[in-house]
Amino acid sequence: MKEINVAIIGSGSTYCPELIDGFLKVQDSLKLKRISFMDIDDRKRTIVGNLCIRMLKHAGIDCETVITDDLDTALQGADFVVTQIRVGKLPARHLDETIPLKYNLIGQETTGIGGFFKAQRTIPIIKNICDKIESICPDAWLINFTNPSGIITEFVLNNTNVKCIGLCNVPIDMIDDTKEDLGEEIEYTYVGLNHLSWMTSVRVNGEEKIEQLLSEGFTPKVMANIKDDGFSLETLRAIHAVPSSYLQYYYCRNAKLSHLLEGEKSRAQVCMEIEEQLLEMYSDEGLYIKPALLDERGGHKYSLVAVNLINAIANDINDVQVVNIKNGNTLPFLKPDDVIEVAARVGKDGAKAIPVGEITNRHIIGLMRVVKEYENYTVKAGRDGDEEAALNALLIHPLVGDWEAAHNCFEEMKEAHRQYLPQYFKKI
Repeated sequence: MKEINVAIIGSGSTYCPELIDGFLKVQDSLKLKRISFMDIDDRKRTIVGNLCIRMLKHAGIDCETVITDDLDTALQGADFVVTQIRVGKLPARHLDETIPLKYNLIGQETTGIGGFFKAQRTIPIIKNICDKIESICPDAWLINFTNPSGIITEFVLNNTNVKCIGLCNVPIDMIDDTKEDLGEEIEYTYVGLNHLSWMTSVRVNGEEKIEQLLSEGFTPKVMANIKDDGFSLETLRAIHAVPSSYLQYYYCRNAKLSHLLEGEKSRAQVCMEIEEQLLEMYSDEGLYIKPALLDERGGHKYSLVAVNLINAIANDINDVQVVNIKNGNTLPFLKPDDVIEVAARVGKDGAKAIPVGEITNRHIIGLMRVVKEYENYTVKAGRDGDEEAALNALLIHPLVGDWEAAHNCFEEMKEAHRQYLPQYFKKI
């Protein structure tokens, strides 16, 4: 049984008990020696951390636990660092979701101009975390769940020396929904970027089933944080692949914008209400399990994804998981250093992409190239405070594009998030 030390950065997240629940389920193969709960929010760090410790004790897990607001303390001796931070917390997300609506732009926390600003706020903090990892626990693996996960992983892998794998719960939900339709034994080809991904092949006993799925109008269930507008049969036939639910923001853009403009509350406001209910539950010293209400957030199966990855690396399992890693020569239409979301075999040396064969779907190639250029500009802007790169990113993104809207919204959001954007205001 492999013993590991884990540091959870952003442990005040109400998702954290789900992560602990995941560790409990693999305790026969993965032993927690030390786990650190680090967060700068005193109230949430204390409430959530205490519930997590109760969960561990109730399950008979005898490990050292640390609750701290000090990053250096949390990282001491860490084998795995899990990042799940939200810079500016939910009030900043509310701004990401509502300010763009003034300019007739979609406001969303991971894509479009809202996702862009979440990345801008996050990159300086992730840079600091990576600097600390390099000096305190240089052999540790960084498991990144912080959104936008693909962009943050892109930054880490191309701008630091930290070993990092990016994760998202969208792929496992897609794959499990497909198994529910066709049976447990499937082979699949999964290709894309984080929150921009497709299944291009699904095989049962070697027989291709993608045409059957498309003709049935099969699509995976949407995440809890997305209103389901569905994909028409005509859409599926046109793109000739099974899209992830986040592609509704691209293929159903007008409907999504209408929902946001007509909504009484932003998703952030809904999450604030759920979060307060959860924190009240977590404060009950008699609670020692993950409450069902947590599933109403968008992180369904998050613990399964994170713990499976950690277990595979720690115990050199070499199983197949969908992760965010460097492209290498997997997709020849992107650069080797570009981070992609793809099925990979995971063991002690990390994740090695499984060859996907020749991708001939020009719709997928074209959209991935465009959004990857957006991501590269976004990383440059977040790293350097480069406003030219920022505006180029927004002009490229399919959900923005218009110069006047992009420029004016950028200026308003930059000012609204001023306290979290040192790279843009360092000369002032």
